[in-house]
Amino acid sequence: MTDSARASSVPACGETPASAESAEPVQPARSAHPIQATLIEALPEAVCLVDATTLRVLAANSAAAQLFGLPAEALRSRPVRELCATPQDLCFWDEVALGQSDRIVSDTLVTRADGEVLPVTRSACRVAAADGDAGVYIVALHDRSSETRAERESEALLAGLRATLESTADGILVTDLAGRVSAFNQRFAALWGLDAEVLVRRDDAALRSCMQRSVADPDAYVERLAAIEEAPLLQTSDVFKLRSGRVIERVTLPQCSRGQPIGRVYSFRDITARLEAHQRIEQLSHTDPLTGLPNRRLLSDRIEHALAMGRRDGTPFALLFLDLDRFKHINDSLGHQLGDRVLIDVAERIKSCLRQVDTVARLGGDEFVVVMHQADVAGAESTAQRVIDAMARPFAQGGLSFTVTCSIGIALFPNDGASVDELLRHADKAMYSVKESGRAGYRFHQPRKDVDLKSRMRIDHAMRQALAHGRFRLHYQPQVDCATGRVVGAEALLRWRDPDLGEMAPAEFIPVAEESGFIATIGDWVLAEAVRQAAQWRARGLDIVVAINVSALQFQKTDFVASVARALHVSGLPAKALELELTESILIQDAQEALARLQALAALGVRLSIDDFGTGYSSLGYLKRFPIGQLKIDRSFIDGLPGDESDAAIATAIISMGRALHLQIIAEGVETEAQRRFLRAAGCDLYQGFLFAPALDAASLFALASATQASRPLQLVG
Repeated sequence: MTDSARASSVPACGETPASAESAEPVQPARSAHPIQATLIEALPEAVCLVDATTLRVLAANSAAAQLFGLPAEALRSRPVRELCATPQDLCFWDEVALGQSDRIVSDTLVTRADGEVLPVTRSACRVAAADGDAGVYIVALHDRSSETRAERESEALLAGLRATLESTADGILVTDLAGRVSAFNQRFAALWGLDAEVLVRRDDAALRSCMQRSVADPDAYVERLAAIEEAPLLQTSDVFKLRSGRVIERVTLPQCSRGQPIGRVYSFRDITARLEAHQRIEQLSHTDPLTGLPNRRLLSDRIEHALAMGRRDGTPFALLFLDLDRFKHINDSLGHQLGDRVLIDVAERIKSCLRQVDTVARLGGDEFVVVMHQADVAGAESTAQRVIDAMARPFAQGGLSFTVTCSIGIALFPNDGASVDELLRHADKAMYSVKESGRAGYRFHQPRKDVDLKSRMRIDHAMRQALAHGRFRLHYQPQVDCATGRVVGAEALLRWRDPDLGEMAPAEFIPVAEESGFIATIGDWVLAEAVRQAAQWRARGLDIVVAINVSALQFQKTDFVASVARALHVSGLPAKALELELTESILIQDAQEALARLQALAALGVRLSIDDFGTGYSSLGYLKRFPIGQLKIDRSFIDGLPGDESDAAIATAIISMGRALHLQIIAEGVETEAQRRFLRAAGCDLYQGFLFAPALDAASLFALASATQASRPLQLVG
């Protein structure tokens, strides 16, 4: 021990020992008995013998010399205070000097020669001499450096483990094999809502009881925990629910030391939010987010279930495909937000018409499907009528009251299909049949129509191939002057012979083309081909007007007028040599737009004609406003001439009206001389039909027309 340390330490224990030491003469040092020195040398711990009178070291063994970092000889005769490093030791030796203490055992510190301070366990006791001498103190020093270092490392490890336990989001509980708690973190206490007092006093029984009371099913929890504790090496995971409603996942792992189980680690995680999110995702994947009804995916599952039951025991069921009528008008007028509210209301009304075993799903938009279990024709019909009646009640949104009707198609298992897709498709077709017949009703699937639909699909495909491979051709039916018999025009009529389907009549493929929309493409080809052919005839000296039928889709194309102008320009045909035949329905769909296009066509110089006049909804007002130059009397009014009074009256009226409006009149379908004479007498200008000639190919038409124009005009008398 340094002088400065000794000087500062001694007064702290009292002034008397220091005064006594300075007052008494220094006694000569004595040595330990050889036997004593030999005995302490044999001891493994560091041992010093201290004179009880002089408090100087009499002897020190090799272990003590190594502990202090000094030779044993250098330790002899040293005051024991120089070996002390704590006030406690100084006080003890002061008390020894005063005869007040004989023994001490405690942990203290000693200072080596190199200044290093070592932790030791020091025991000192006085051994009295037999001859009345004060005796010696045996001071034994046990080096605790390794133990202290291990303790520090253990404390650091424990601190790290504690920090790890507290940093995890899971609740951790560590027990021994008997179930006694050895460690836990605060997350565990918070997760279970445990009383702090129970944790502080480490009352294992109270802790178990509290946890058991917290679970929703205590008996199952205790049974499962007992099974876990009976298997020390078991690794398992299970889920249980607390009374609070939270769902807990428990992961159990064995705690081992040297390959042997010594306890168990329980990890608890609150998975309530995860389960709720999963349930929400699962719900969204099976339900419509707007109405909460099953979506297409769940609907397919329900239908598959019904199919399985039907195949097993023959149980019938019905599928109702429901589509709202003109729902787009509601979205356009009220907006999509209010439109969504209407859909929610519709869903509720449909559900109110069903039994608990039935299912209603929303496919999207304004389409709904109902699955009726154990339902026959009567049951499906009754439900469909209830839905229609429920929809008939007024809706109220945005301060408005209005009506929303629906069209329902019905398919029955097993008659109308044996799969989900087949039943849905047939119910959908039946629904569209309701739409076509006026809406706001229901209709069962008609199997016979499937043949027509498949045939239409084949025809539609074949038509597109025909146009691509040049299989369409035009024939031309002469239009003849009733007075002179000269051919003054020709109507272009489409013809098609398919390598597989054979010769196809226009009545077979034109409706299919109109339904699919392909009629507009075909119409463009007819326009270009007929104008080209007419220009070619004109170049060879045949001056006639070529008439072309225009479909509604073709006429409504935004570039229709431009396409007519382009065809005339490319071919070089004068506009006055082209006549476009339009049906009455085209003109009344959008009168203002139709008028604008007709005026644009008239500005080109193209002739305009109303085809099949009298079968549509034309009014005299339209005829007066539109730049029409010709009316064509439909063949249905020609067939009965001249004997049928009604046909005669209608034909005469049309001719008289046309003449009053300064329009040219042409009759189609004239097949007898009596019909021609009647029309001529009534004032009809032109006719066409089998009486003169059927539709001819381009070469035949050229020869026939040229012959009538080259010969002297015929004077045909009534």
